[in-house]
Amino acid sequence: MEFFLDTADVDEIREIAAWGILDGVTTNPSLIKKSGRDFKTVVSEIAAICPGPISAEVTAMDTEGMISQGLALKDDLPGNVIIKVPCTPEGLAATKFLTSKGIDTNVTLVFSASQALMAAKAGATYVSPFIGRIDDTGADGMQLIAEIMQTWACYPEITTKVLAASIRHPTHVLSCMQLGAHTVTMPAKIFRQLMTHPLTDRGLDGFLKDWAEVEAAGNA
Repeated sequence: MEFFLDTADVDEIREIAAWGILDGVTTNPSLIKKSGRDFKTVVSEIAAICPGPISAEVTAMDTEGMISQGLALKDDLPGNVIIKVPCTPEGLAATKFLTSKGIDTNVTLVFSASQALMAAKAGATYVSPFIGRIDDTGADGMQLIAEIMQTWACYPEITTKVLAASIRHPTHVLSCMQLGAHTVTMPAKIFRQLMTHPLTDRGLDGFLKDWAEVEAAGNA
């Protein structure tokens, strides 16, 4: 499974990248706004830190505008940047065109297996179902991941990766692993929670305490 970080905070990306397990980064207009910095500057810095796919989202709503923005982003930004487009009819047309030009894409705001399949048919490199937002409606976001993975299993010719997004807690990540999702993108907080366990902390404390006693005895 690929682990992506969902942020535009360069310091967070440096922190998680230093662990040696970061495969990519996803951004969106809201995260860029939160950073308070210039869009292209931030994405360029991120791409320099993480060599994996970096999603940069278009803001146009029409196909022509999405294509124009996507091509411009590929010209202006590092080569590992991929173009993020919304799951709309216009977005599918833009995805088809960008794919035909050898440009990788991430189709975002996916909320049904049928949307995911159509994005895959358009040539999307990634499709991003939003788990947490479905949970917010009272439905089960993980059911969507299960439906998409079941659909993918019926059509082995599909090469599009399922990128689970809107991750709210570590259990979401575990469930995605068990269902076979290819990628998860999550905030730095979730990365830290996945790496934290009280028994690990307790074990380290015990080892360090015992070692301190060994050193003290040796210096006596």
